[in-house]
Amino acid sequence: MIADGYAVGDGSWELKVKITDMDKDIPMRVKGDLHIGGLMLKLVEVLEVALDYSDHALWWPKKKKWLTATRSTLDQSGVQADSELHFTPMHKHLRVQLPDLRYIECRVDFSVKTFSAVVKLCKELEITHPEELSFCWPVKSVQMRKTKPSAKVSLFKKEKDEKSESLGNLSERQGTPERLSPSVSLLSTPASSPMWSNSPRGPLGSPSFNGSVSFQSDISSSSQDFVLYQSPSTPSEEAKSSLFRPKALIDKVRLNAGWLDSSLSLYEQGVMEGDTLFLKYKYYCFYDLNPKYDAVRINQIYEQARWSILTEEIDCTEEEMMMFAALQFQVSVQAKLPQPEYEKEEDDIDAALTDLQISLEGSAVNTKGKDITHVPELTDELQIIIKPKRLTLKRPKKYSFSFKDTKISIYKSDKGAPVMEINLKGCEVTPDVNISQGRYGIKLEAPSQEGMVDYWIRCKDREQYAKWMAACRLATKGKTMADSSYDMEVRSILDFLKLQQPAEAPIVSPSQVDINLEDFIAPRFLKRSKEKQIITQILQAHVNVSKLNLVEAKLNFIKAWQALPEYGISLFTIKFTGCKREELLGIAYNRLMRMEFHSGDLIKTWRFNTMKAWNVNWNTREMMVQFEEEEIVFSCLSAHCKVVHEFIGGYIFLSMRSKDQNQMLNEDLFHKLTGGWL
Repeated sequence: MIADGYAVGDGSWELKVKITDMDKDIPMRVKGDLHIGGLMLKLVEVLEVALDYSDHALWWPKKKKWLTATRSTLDQSGVQADSELHFTPMHKHLRVQLPDLRYIECRVDFSVKTFSAVVKLCKELEITHPEELSFCWPVKSVQMRKTKPSAKVSLFKKEKDEKSESLGNLSERQGTPERLSPSVSLLSTPASSPMWSNSPRGPLGSPSFNGSVSFQSDISSSSQDFVLYQSPSTPSEEAKSSLFRPKALIDKVRLNAGWLDSSLSLYEQGVMEGDTLFLKYKYYCFYDLNPKYDAVRINQIYEQARWSILTEEIDCTEEEMMMFAALQFQVSVQAKLPQPEYEKEEDDIDAALTDLQISLEGSAVNTKGKDITHVPELTDELQIIIKPKRLTLKRPKKYSFSFKDTKISIYKSDKGAPVMEINLKGCEVTPDVNISQGRYGIKLEAPSQEGMVDYWIRCKDREQYAKWMAACRLATKGKTMADSSYDMEVRSILDFLKLQQPAEAPIVSPSQVDINLEDFIAPRFLKRSKEKQIITQILQAHVNVSKLNLVEAKLNFIKAWQALPEYGISLFTIKFTGCKREELLGIAYNRLMRMEFHSGDLIKTWRFNTMKAWNVNWNTREMMVQFEEEEIVFSCLSAHCKVVHEFIGGYIFLSMRSKDQNQMLNEDLFHKLTGGWL
C-alpha cells in the first residue's frame, strides 16, 4: 500500500499539520529524514491552491518554537508521530500602543526575535535608534494593586485559550496577552531600505509616514495625515484607561514585570495575532537627540516623559510640576504655528570639522585665563545635616567647606585638620531645592562601613548651589572641576532653576485659556488649589519658556525630566542570597542600587564601570554580578531574572555607541550582551 509516495511499513509515519489560514488539518505521510523545507513543499503541493506561501513557516505549538531551519530533518528537529505542526504566516496582525498613547495596527514578523521585530517596526515608523525601545504587555491596574510582590501569579490579564499560554519558565511571570480581534485589514509590506538611510521628510524635518501600518478610528486625523512628530494633547478614552498610576514603590516595581524577552520571538512568548502590546522606551539613555533627524523620536520621548510625570510614575515638586505644565502649554501653542526649517544634512567631513571647531572653541572658553594644570578648589561656609542609619541630627550646623579633586573636606574653622572628609566616588547626588522657600540643598548618599550615610548640604543662594552641585555631579563620575564640562554644568543648573522661577504676571490672560488640567497637572497637585489659581500658576511659569519653538520646548521638557532625582531608575523586587528579607534593586544607565523595600532608602551603589561580569543561573534563577570590589548574587521576585539581565546588558550595549552616523546596529552584539547565553 502506497501513501504520499511512501510504502506503509517502510519506516514512514503520519504527521498532523494544521493549515491555519484555512483552519484545516492535513495528515502527511513522512519519514524522519525529510527536511523541513521538503515538508513545506509537499504541503503546498497537497493544498493545490495558487497562493504565495513565501511568508509561511512551520510552528510547533507544544514545544513553542518555530522550525525555521529548513535544511534540518524532522529527526534533527525532534518531530515525531505524536507531534502536531501549524503551517502559518510569519507576519501577523499586531495592535501597538506608541509612547504617545496612540494605537496603530501593523504587520509584525512573529517568527524573528522580538528585538528584530522592534527594529523593523521602528524603521517603518522612522523612529531612529530602535535599540532604546522594546515591547511590553499592557498592565492591568486592578491586578497590580491586588498582587503581592512575591506571589507567583501573572500581573497581566490571562486568557484560558491554550494558544495564549506563555513560554514555560521564561514567561511564567510575564502572563499572556489580551485576546483582541483585528479591526482593520492588513496593508502591504513596504520595500526594505537601509536602516540608517535618510528618508524623504515632511515638515520640521520629520518623516512623512509610509508603511505597513494603519491607525485606529479613535484618532481624529486620517492615516494619510497621521504624523508621529506631533501628538494630540488629549489621548483617547481607551488610552486613558490603559494608564496606570502607581500609588507606592511596589507599584513602580511591577511596571517592569511586563517587558518581553528580546531574544525570543513574539509567538514563543504567547503573543497571538490581534493582541495589544505597548512599544515604550525601555532604556533611559537617549543618544544624540538631533532636531534635524529626530523629530519623531524627540516627540515620542517627550510624550513618554510627559505621561510618566502626569501618572506620577516619577515624582517632582510643585514648582517643577508648574514648569512641566508651562512647557506642555508652549508645545500646544507652537503646534499650531509654522516652525523653522532645520538645515539640510551637511557632508560628513564638514559636520566632523564643525563638531571639532565647536569642541575646541568650547575648550578655549572654558580654559581662558586658567592654568590647565591646576585643579580648581571651592571654599565656602555651608550648613550640613548628617543622618546616619540610627541617628539624626535635626539642626543644621555651619562649617567651612573645601571641595578639591573629588573630595569634600569639612572644617570647624579656617585652620586645623578637617573634622570630616567625604569622597564622592560611589556617592549618589540628588537636589533638595524649593525655590519658593529659598531652599537650595544638595543631598549626598555616601557609603560607609555601617551602610549609606545621608548628608544634607545647605547653600545660601542659587549661584552657590549651582557651583557646588555641578562639582558634586562631576565628582561622582570621577571628574574634577578642571574638566571642560564644569562651566557648562553650572550654566545648565542655573537655567533649570530659572525655568522654575515664575513671573509676577503672565503674558497670556487666564480668561483666554481653555485647557484640560488633567492633561497638564498630576492629580495630587490638582487637589491643592482651585482651577483658576493653577491655570494662573502655569501661565506665570510659561513666561520663562514663551520664546521656545516646538522642538526646543520638547527638548527642554526632556532635559528637565532627566534632571529629576528618580529619572531613569527601573525598580525590581529581589532577595540577596543569604538574606531573608525582600529588597529593591534599582537599575540606571550607569549603576545598580540596593534599596530598602518600603522606604526606597539607598543601601549601596555599584557602578557599571567597575563591573567585571554578569551571569544567570537558569536552574536557580539567580543573577550573579561581579564587581571589582565584590560579587553579588540575588534572585528576582517581581520579574524573570532574564529581564534584569537584559537591562544590565542593554545599558552596556548602549554605552558602546559611537558618534559615527554610518554605524550599523549590531544585533548580534546586543544578543551576546543581553541573552545570558541561553
